Amino acid sequence: MSKVAPKNVLSAVAWPYANGPRHIGHVAGFGVPSDVFSRYMRMAGHQVLMVSGSDEHGTPILIAADEAGLSAQELVDQNHRLIAEDLVALGLSYDLYTRTTTRNHHAVVQELFLGVYENGYFVEQTSFGAISPSTGRTLPDRYIEGTCPICGYDGARGDQCDNCGNQLDPDQLINPKSKINGETPEFVETTHFFLDLPALADALGEWLDGREATGLWRPNVIRFSQNILKEIRPRAMTRDIDWGIAVPLDGWRENPTKKLYVWFDAVVGYLSASIEWARRTGDPDAWRSWWNDPEALSYYFMGKDNITFHSQIWPAELLAYNGEGSRGGRRRDLASQGDGLNLPTEVVSSEYLTMEGKKFSSSRKIVIYVRDLLARYQADAFRYYVAVAGPETNDADFTWAEFVRRTNDELVAGWGNLVNRTANLIAANFGEIPAAGELTAQDQAVLDAVEGAFDVVGGLIGAHRQKAAISEAMRTVGEVNKYLADHEPWKLVKVEETRARAATVLHVAAQCVADLNLILAPFLPFSANAVDQAFGGKGEVAPLPRIEEVHDLDGGAGYPIITGDYTGAPNWERHPITVATPISKPTPVFTKLDPSVIEEELDRLG
Repeated sequence: MSKVAPKNVLSAVAWPYANGPRHIGHVAGFGVPSDVFSRYMRMAGHQVLMVSGSDEHGTPILIAADEAGLSAQELVDQNHRLIAEDLVALGLSYDLYTRTTTRNHHAVVQELFLGVYENGYFVEQTSFGAISPSTGRTLPDRYIEGTCPICGYDGARGDQCDNCGNQLDPDQLINPKSKINGETPEFVETTHFFLDLPALADALGEWLDGREATGLWRPNVIRFSQNILKEIRPRAMTRDIDWGIAVPLDGWRENPTKKLYVWFDAVVGYLSASIEWARRTGDPDAWRSWWNDPEALSYYFMGKDNITFHSQIWPAELLAYNGEGSRGGRRRDLASQGDGLNLPTEVVSSEYLTMEGKKFSSSRKIVIYVRDLLARYQADAFRYYVAVAGPETNDADFTWAEFVRRTNDELVAGWGNLVNRTANLIAANFGEIPAAGELTAQDQAVLDAVEGAFDVVGGLIGAHRQKAAISEAMRTVGEVNKYLADHEPWKLVKVEETRARAATVLHVAAQCVADLNLILAPFLPFSANAVDQAFGGKGEVAPLPRIEEVHDLDGGAGYPIITGDYTGAPNWERHPITVATPISKPTPVFTKLDPSVIEEELDRLG
């Protein structure tokens, strides 16, 4: 196993929006991929900080609260808890999952704003804001759709066109309509602070070119990111709304209807969550090891509709705060060490997940909520599906027929069969892991193949090629199943002269299972612990997250967070099994699904 120097690795995971429960399309893009990567990097010896939280500001929250008959705060309190519970049930190993309504977050967002403002990268401009005629409330850019004035695409949003990649303003759209109720918005003059992206364009371009040179970014992400630089222009970072973070300037702070744009607020969350995590550890400056150390690495996980904010807006804000645009500037406290605040090492964007050939839509009931799926099926069955058939680099379709097939034919018949068959044979014939005799060339070959999978699978996960990684792991599972089938230890054990040979074959198989269990642990943490227990371990090879009730660090109301102690995960390498470890008859690790599940679930969808 080749070793690499340990690094500080930031896993910055997209913030789920708290206007309602999340569906499986959301977590397929940000949740499972970030957790697989983070778990592997910890096992590979790196110091990982995985952070995120509930994104709780903006007009959609107000709309959802009105519909529910709740205040905005009551709605986000309710949904933050639901989302946190779902993410824990999925096994996502956050060091801190928090929220944007904390006082810590407000303070960090305002500090970023002041740094960018003082360095001259915020300019006041008058523009046209979209207003709902029926409610008088500001409409978010993303809640307005129309025809793109540049490429003619019907379905462009008020902030960008996903077809040509150009940044837009809602009043530029041809035939703009509100996505909320279909009405034509009114456009009124309003004054806002704009992030002066043209003054940061050269620095952004140089940074993106440097990222392209590494060859690490997914081609669709780097191309899209470079294309949006061609038409770069200032972008509004405040909004006419009464639910959000106040603009920390005299004359603005007192205005109850001017707040910071939710997308300025949300991306700062990666930094504010890191700072909150550090404060909760008792070492308030611990976050700097991930943000001010130029050797640290940072990976941002999201769906492709959020690329703009992570490869343009957030890096621009960091450059502006660092004073690295065309106007220069001074470095305030958060950027006072190292080379300032680190820009992303990589923006890891997934494509879209559809369901039964259709786009997810809660209003049209084309949806499977995470909570509902996990109430009926194993979390690892869904995690496996996302890893092997998810939207890594292309749009992917979730179908119940394929979910059942993947679960039964691959998880149950492949990995589950190897685990259960090996444990059953050992339990029934030896009661403990037997000692190995002299190894044959075939024994050594299968052991070498499995040990070699650590490097291959680990390298693929580290390069964000999780489909290839889990396919390689399952291919290796197939090799071990073939090894057992070829050597037939269930026959060898029945004859006294070949019983010792059966012991050797089963010892080899048990070592292969132990190795493969670690290799699959980032993908399948719940079953990894179950397999470890089946082979005499403590069932702690894949530490799981927990919900903790905490007080706001700065005097606000309490709230639940996700956290965990993940230091107990074993190293990413072979750990020799212990001879004479007692083995009992196991229960199946995975639940085989009846084909009737397909029709039942399709009936639920209507």
